[in-house]
Amino acid sequence: MHPRSLEPWKTLTTETVFEAPPWLTLSVEQVQLPDGQLISDYYHIQLQDYVVVFAQVPDGEVILLRQYKHGVGRVSLTLPGGGLAAGETPLAAAQRELLEETGYEAEDWQLLCPFVSSANYRCSQGYIFAAKNARQIAEPNSGDLEEMETVLMSSNQVIEAVQQGKIVVLGALAAIALALNPSFSR
Repeated sequence: MHPRSLEPWKTLTTETVFEAPPWLTLSVEQVQLPDGQLISDYYHIQLQDYVVVFAQVPDGEVILLRQYKHGVGRVSLTLPGGGLAAGETPLAAAQRELLEETGYEAEDWQLLCPFVSSANYRCSQGYIFAAKNARQIAEPNSGDLEEMETVLMSSNQVIEAVQQGKIVVLGALAAIALALNPSFSR
């Protein structure tokens, strides 16, 4: 049996319904499926592209943040990260976010993977980085609405925190799974 050839959909029109740059753009598209069927109200959500950083200090402990996440209405552990500024590369954003949120900088950076938050609506492009040999060189200064506490944990403690539901952000969970998989990261 031969696999069926899958064709992309054709976007015929796009109308922006709501815009709040750089955080959110909502548009409605008219799309044509490969079989000719027309869908007149396919919604496309565009959120700001972002980075997630799995950073380790020289002894291997992982840098996490304890902070209130309003979207889930509770305090959670998460990894450093945030949105890309206009024209900023993912690596530059990862390095900036690590320094701003934790006061750490790292010597060794590796892009573990890019990913899309929601394949049907796109939402945003995320980039997961691993950073090794991070050292604190300044006090944290995120400069925004984020109040947070830097926490260092062993890899085993991070896994326990995931199992206990203390880490709920999908990007952080994916970064932890990738970074702690010895066959995936160098």
